[in-house]
Amino acid sequence: MRARITAFDESTRFRNQRLHMGVCGSVACCRSPGILRALLRLGLHVGVTLTQAARQFVTPTLFTSLGAIPVDTDMFAPDGDVFAHLGPGERAQAMAVVPATADCLSRLAHGGAGDMLSAQVLAFAGPLLVAPAMNPRMWANPAVQQNVRILVDRGVVVVGPGGGEAACGETGTGVLADDGEILLGILRCLSPKDMAGRRVMVTLGPTRERWDAMRYWTNPSTGLMGACLATAAWLRGADVTAVCGTEQERLLPVDIHRCPVASARDMFDAAMDLWSGMDIGMFVAAVADFSPERATDAKVKKVDFPEGFSLRFTPNPDILATLSSDRRPGQQVLAFAAETAEDEEELLRLAREKLLRKGADVLAANSVTVPGSGFGGTTNGMCVVDATGREAVWPVQSKADAAWELCTWLLSAAIH
Repeated sequence: MRARITAFDESTRFRNQRLHMGVCGSVACCRSPGILRALLRLGLHVGVTLTQAARQFVTPTLFTSLGAIPVDTDMFAPDGDVFAHLGPGERAQAMAVVPATADCLSRLAHGGAGDMLSAQVLAFAGPLLVAPAMNPRMWANPAVQQNVRILVDRGVVVVGPGGGEAACGETGTGVLADDGEILLGILRCLSPKDMAGRRVMVTLGPTRERWDAMRYWTNPSTGLMGACLATAAWLRGADVTAVCGTEQERLLPVDIHRCPVASARDMFDAAMDLWSGMDIGMFVAAVADFSPERATDAKVKKVDFPEGFSLRFTPNPDILATLSSDRRPGQQVLAFAAETAEDEEELLRLAREKLLRKGADVLAANSVTVPGSGFGGTTNGMCVVDATGREAVWPVQSKADAAWELCTWLLSAAIH
């Protein structure tokens, strides 16, 4: 099984979109084929242009064999299309240069057209992303930084670079950004910005209710559904803050604000502090309804309780109901309900009841006993209801696609 790179690894929302990727002559270009494969798995059509320097590290045949169409090289390559420098501007919805060298950044900043890639960018009017990679001293050079500022001022998306040990052995900022960060940046370039200007808070992941120094009460939630919703809102232009249960941050884009918490009380306090500044609240976390009363800084040992012991549980604060009832006009609430319903009719009934009880605008309910809809998986099937009376039953699909549809539903609910 492949390791998950982003929360949107299994999305179908970008199928048949077209991207053109430039590859420059940094050692980091050895990672470009992996990024290409991840994009192709999402159903994108990807063309590639290799600079002359890049071809010292990787070959056009490699990218062709992986499925890139077309693969461009020199401006006047034998048997090449004389107008290939205009192709991305006619076909692609976005361009990405991964990696982008200092020389490439200079050409792009100053309108150079002396090679195929810079000419293609010059003739391209859509969203452009660059992921720089170079020696740390080169990245810190004022000329490079000025070129980056010029590109940013023009609306170019710059992803990275990161810090660490470069191929030359030096340590510092200049390393190509993480694959997931680059992929999400590309997907954001390809996404509509219909949530731009909205401030979104997402609660996600399980809470941990500690009862001694080493043990806690929790549930099997992985936080993936919440991560997908946070990512979907961010892809569509929202300013997103994630209130994360323990260890749920790794799948989130770096631009999402993170507020890590542990217990239900911690999550309640964090959400309360943030809520007044938000336009939308997505309450996806699998919050423990109860917490054990026994809480000690010491380990509870078997030798001290040879006959066992009992724990008394007390209710935790209701985050969803409290914040839903304490909101200004225009604030929207998306709620989730994990149930054990036997069929769709029962699940819809439970969803309607919870929607009214919690005062939410939209509620998505799934039955954890249905294959493909429980904790720990990458898919979800759900019933969706809203305060206007709309209802729908969605089949099992990737959590990323469900999150995308929920964002669309929430936007339409704001119109009604």
